[in-house]
Amino acid sequence: MTYVIGRLERTMRRQLDEALRPFGLTTPQYATLVELGVRAGQSNAQLARRTFMTPQSMSEVIKALEGKGFVSREADEAHGRLIRIMLTPAGAKAVAACDEAVDVVENQMLRELKPRDREQLLADLKSCVRMLGVGFTEI
Repeated sequence: MTYVIGRLERTMRRQLDEALRPFGLTTPQYATLVELGVRAGQSNAQLARRTFMTPQSMSEVIKALEGKGFVSREADEAHGRLIRIMLTPAGAKAVAACDEAVDVVENQMLRELKPRDREQLLADLKSCVRMLGVGFTEI
Protein backbone atom coordinates (compact mmCIF):
# COMPACT_ATOMS: atom_id res chain seq x y z
CA MET A 1 0.00 0.00 0.00
CA THR A 2 2.84 2.41 0.81
CA TYR A 3 4.18 1.98 -2.71
CA VAL A 4 0.80 2.91 -4.23
CA ILE A 5 0.47 5.99 -2.01
CA GLY A 6 3.97 7.11 -2.97
CA ARG A 7 3.28 6.53 -6.63
CA LEU A 8 0.02 8.48 -6.39
CA GLU A 9 1.83 11.38 -4.70
CA ARG A 10 4.52 11.53 -7.39
CA THR A 11 2.03 11.18 -10.24
CA MET A 12 -0.27 13.80 -8.77
CA ARG A 13 2.63 16.20 -8.28
CA ARG A 14 3.72 15.74 -11.90
CA GLN A 15 0.17 16.30 -13.17
CA LEU A 16 -0.33 19.38 -10.99
CA ASP A 17 3.00 20.88 -12.01
CA GLU A 18 1.97 20.45 -15.64
CA ALA A 19 -1.48 21.97 -15.05
CA LEU A 20 0.00 24.95 -13.17
CA ARG A 21 2.85 25.62 -15.61
CA PRO A 22 0.75 27.87 -17.91
CA PHE A 23 0.09 30.09 -14.87
CA GLY A 24 3.79 30.33 -14.03
CA LEU A 25 3.39 28.48 -10.73
CA THR A 26 4.67 25.26 -9.20
CA THR A 27 2.68 22.97 -6.94
CA PRO A 28 4.42 24.23 -3.77
CA GLN A 29 3.79 27.84 -4.82
CA TYR A 30 0.12 27.12 -5.48
CA ALA A 31 -0.23 25.27 -2.15
CA THR A 32 1.30 28.25 -0.36
CA LEU A 33 -1.09 30.70 -2.02
CA VAL A 34 -4.07 28.49 -1.15
CA GLU A 35 -2.94 28.25 2.47
CA LEU A 36 -2.51 32.03 2.70
CA GLY A 37 -5.98 32.47 1.25
CA VAL A 38 -7.35 30.39 4.12
CA ARG A 39 -5.11 31.76 6.89
CA ALA A 40 -3.59 35.15 6.15
CA GLY A 41 -0.59 36.50 7.99
CA GLN A 42 1.28 33.28 8.68
CA SER A 43 5.00 33.20 9.28
CA ASN A 44 7.44 31.30 7.10
CA ALA A 45 7.66 28.51 9.70
CA GLN A 46 3.87 28.18 9.96
CA LEU A 47 3.49 28.01 6.19
CA ALA A 48 6.25 25.42 5.94
CA ARG A 49 4.55 23.17 8.50
CA ARG A 50 1.12 23.51 6.94
CA THR A 51 2.34 22.79 3.41
CA PHE A 52 4.77 19.99 4.37
CA MET A 53 7.90 21.85 3.29
CA THR A 54 11.12 22.70 5.06
CA PRO A 55 11.51 26.31 6.23
CA GLN A 56 14.36 26.69 3.74
CA SER A 57 12.19 25.52 0.83
CA MET A 58 9.37 27.78 1.99
CA SER A 59 11.76 30.75 1.99
CA GLU A 60 12.51 30.06 -1.68
CA VAL A 61 8.79 29.73 -2.47
CA ILE A 62 7.97 33.01 -0.70
CA LYS A 63 10.80 34.80 -2.47
CA ALA A 64 9.49 33.63 -5.86
CA LEU A 65 5.89 34.53 -5.02
CA GLU A 66 6.91 37.94 -3.75
CA GLY A 67 8.79 38.53 -7.01
CA LYS A 68 5.58 37.77 -8.92
CA GLY A 69 3.64 40.20 -6.73
CA PHE A 70 1.48 37.41 -5.26
CA VAL A 71 2.51 37.84 -1.61
CA SER A 72 3.82 40.61 0.60
CA ARG A 73 5.73 40.51 3.87
CA GLU A 74 4.96 42.67 6.87
CA ALA A 75 6.62 42.88 10.27
CA ASP A 76 4.35 41.75 13.10
CA GLU A 77 3.48 44.77 15.27
CA ALA A 78 3.63 42.78 18.52
CA HIS A 79 6.72 40.73 17.66
CA GLY A 80 9.15 42.90 15.71
CA ARG A 81 11.29 40.02 14.42
CA LEU A 82 8.30 38.00 13.19
CA ILE A 83 7.40 38.53 9.53
CA ARG A 84 3.82 37.89 8.47
CA ILE A 85 3.14 36.83 4.89
CA MET A 86 0.02 38.13 3.19
CA LEU A 87 -1.73 37.18 -0.03
CA THR A 88 -2.02 40.15 -2.40
CA PRO A 89 -5.01 40.77 -4.68
CA ALA A 90 -2.86 39.50 -7.59
CA GLY A 91 -2.13 36.35 -5.58
CA ALA A 92 -5.84 35.79 -4.95
CA LYS A 93 -6.50 36.15 -8.69
CA ALA A 94 -3.74 33.64 -9.44
CA VAL A 95 -5.31 31.09 -7.08
CA ALA A 96 -8.73 31.57 -8.66
CA ALA A 97 -7.25 31.11 -12.14
CA CYS A 98 -5.41 27.94 -11.12
CA ASP A 99 -8.27 26.34 -9.19
CA GLU A 100 -10.05 25.20 -12.35
CA ALA A 101 -6.92 23.53 -13.73
CA VAL A 102 -6.31 21.79 -10.40
CA ASP A 103 -9.95 20.63 -10.30
CA VAL A 104 -9.52 19.03 -13.73
CA VAL A 105 -6.58 16.97 -12.45
CA GLU A 106 -8.40 16.00 -9.27
CA ASN A 107 -11.57 15.03 -11.15
CA GLN A 108 -9.53 12.93 -13.56
CA MET A 109 -7.99 11.07 -10.63
CA LEU A 110 -11.39 10.46 -8.99
CA ARG A 111 -13.60 9.96 -12.04
CA GLU A 112 -14.20 6.24 -11.41
CA LEU A 113 -15.38 6.90 -7.83
CA LYS A 114 -18.97 7.67 -6.90
CA PRO A 115 -19.53 10.85 -4.85
CA ARG A 116 -20.06 8.82 -1.66
CA ASP A 117 -16.81 6.93 -2.31
CA ARG A 118 -14.95 10.22 -2.87
CA GLU A 119 -16.12 11.48 0.52
CA GLN A 120 -15.08 8.23 2.18
CA LEU A 121 -11.66 8.29 0.52
CA LEU A 122 -11.06 11.81 1.80
CA ALA A 123 -12.11 10.83 5.32
CA ASP A 124 -9.89 7.75 5.21
CA LEU A 125 -6.87 9.69 3.97
CA LYS A 126 -7.32 12.30 6.71
CA SER A 127 -7.49 9.49 9.25
CA CYS A 128 -4.24 8.02 7.91
CA VAL A 129 -2.51 11.38 8.28
CA ARG A 130 -3.81 11.79 11.85
CA MET A 131 -2.75 8.26 12.83
CA LEU A 132 0.81 9.08 11.78
CA GLY A 133 0.78 11.96 14.23
CA VAL A 134 0.51 14.83 11.77
CA GLY A 135 -2.19 17.37 12.53
CA PHE A 136 -4.63 17.94 9.72
CA THR A 137 -6.16 21.35 9.26
CA GLU A 138 -9.27 21.82 7.18
CA ILE A 139 -8.96 23.81 3.98
